[in-house]
Amino acid sequence: MTQVQFIQVSPQELASLIQESVKQSLPDFPIQKDSDQKEILTRSETAQLFSISLVCLHDWMKKQIIKPYKVGNKTYFKRSEVLEVLSSSNRN
Repeated sequence: MTQVQFIQVSPQELASLIQESVKQSLPDFPIQKDSDQKEILTRSETAQLFSISLVCLHDWMKKQIIKPYKVGNKTYFKRSEVLEVLSSSNRN
């Protein structure tokens, strides 16, 4: 491992150098939207993610392609399971 020594650099100068480097690197990282961070999706959000109709989504639920979670009369899906269905369909 290479050693780096900072000679005649004040803590404020070092902090400034680090901050500038981080600012330059940030645009390279993808930024997730708030909607991407939701763990639970509604029927509409799930259909939109797959680019399918709600009728097709209902058919997939009946065929057990995707697992629904019911709360009262509302239907939800887990994002992780939805993404798994997407990735497994690409393997076939």
